[in-house]
Amino acid sequence: MFWWHEEVGQGVRVAFTHRGAGNLALHTGDDPAAVRARRAALEQAMGVPGGSLLFLDQVHGTDVVDADDPVRPATPRADAAVSVTGAPLAVMVADCVPVVLVGEGPVGPVTGVAHAGRRGLLDGVLERAVERLRHRGAQDVTAWIGPSICGACYEVPETMREESARRIPAVAATTSWGTPALDLRAGARERLGSLGVALADPDGSPGPACTHENERLSSHRRDPGSGRIVGLVWRAGGTEGDA
Repeated sequence: MFWWHEEVGQGVRVAFTHRGAGNLALHTGDDPAAVRARRAALEQAMGVPGGSLLFLDQVHGTDVVDADDPVRPATPRADAAVSVTGAPLAVMVADCVPVVLVGEGPVGPVTGVAHAGRRGLLDGVLERAVERLRHRGAQDVTAWIGPSICGACYEVPETMREESARRIPAVAATTSWGTPALDLRAGARERLGSLGVALADPDGSPGPACTHENERLSSHRRDPGSGRIVGLVWRAGGTEGDA
């Protein structure tokens, strides 16, 4: 079920699923009952209460939701979320960059997730997410960047590469066959580094982290029907899932 997972301190766990967990998105045309059953199985593997895992209605924007807000929608329209209570958070991807954030708060860890697709990355979703974490008291923030399409595979028109590189030069790339490309992961690392966020690569992750190259991961470009994998962060407190 998990491509990688680990306790990262203070009882906080970070994980990224693989396709063994199944499609976890409700917006891809899959049977909603089957998706909800997979989400329930994931919650059980995580050891969190059923229905507690927060999924977002992701729209490639920069809005950040407070997961602890008692009056927030059940599925907020946002591309990032933060919590000071250890609420289980999920971010869905199938080539975009999933980012998990953990900081030291005044009374415990402050956690967050962000969906950094091309548009959201260029428009500042990571800056907004880190700003919100720090507003909630987070210091010494660390980020884990999960599986996403790599710069050698993400072909784009030359005009798009030029436009994107004007905003974040680190994203400019070339495919393995010599055409214009974007390296969103490199752009995410550059943005996070410029914000003073420490980067922690998944230690001992199994196989390539490129969603397009690794068939154990979901890639919309390779296979639009492969659904979505997720990045996760939660406060450990139950049984752990299988790798």
